[in-house]
Amino acid sequence: MAIHLESRGPAETLASRTARQLSQLSLAAVPGTHLGAEDDLLARFGVSRPTLRQAAKLVERDRLISIRRGAQGGYYAERPDARDAIQSLARFLRMKGAHLGHVIQVTRPVSEEAAVAAARYRSAADVEALQAFAATIDARDTPRDLIAAEVEMARLISQMSGNPVVELILEIGYSFGLDEKGGDLYADPDRRRRTRDMQRSLCNAIIDGDPDIARLMMRRRSDQFDAWLHLGDAAKKDRQ
Repeated sequence: MAIHLESRGPAETLASRTARQLSQLSLAAVPGTHLGAEDDLLARFGVSRPTLRQAAKLVERDRLISIRRGAQGGYYAERPDARDAIQSLARFLRMKGAHLGHVIQVTRPVSEEAAVAAARYRSAADVEALQAFAATIDARDTPRDLIAAEVEMARLISQMSGNPVVELILEIGYSFGLDEKGGDLYADPDRRRRTRDMQRSLCNAIIDGDPDIARLMMRRRSDQFDAWLHLGDAAKKDRQ
């Protein structure tokens, strides 16, 4: 994701220079900070309203600001997250013909390390969040519910790992991969039951602070998904 921070030299336009200045202003502030109303920023940067708005579109696209209307309106500092980055990455993967099997191959070792780190470094707030998620597992009984639960759990665990690279890779895996084939993967009620059981076992291992069991549970999940994918691919070939 491009962030407009560096000058482009003599060819830099007034709008791109203003975007760079606005980006710097946002990065110097805590996310959520009010950077000023439009009139405040017009005076600060010494540009016209159309130029500021053109620059703001560039910075807003990079998720470094948000623009709010109304009594508390104005420009606010923001930060991009993994879900923002995933949109362009998912398009690239689809263009290259990637499928869920490719994703699992790459995310398998990363997900295991994420589970281990989550079990080792979880905080009291992390445990509370995972317990709240675990309490909803039995109610997730449709393919759509299971896809949402898998994504939610992956995000919780990746955040608990404390590694932003892990967070990005797992976001790719669950947001792209399951969206591509999740309906088929969870069509069978017995699979959904087994998925819920695996979710519960993994959550309990992390809550208990047992990294070895957390790794084992995550590995079993990957093995199970891989087996289901191979079965689905074999059945598709038989029908052809």
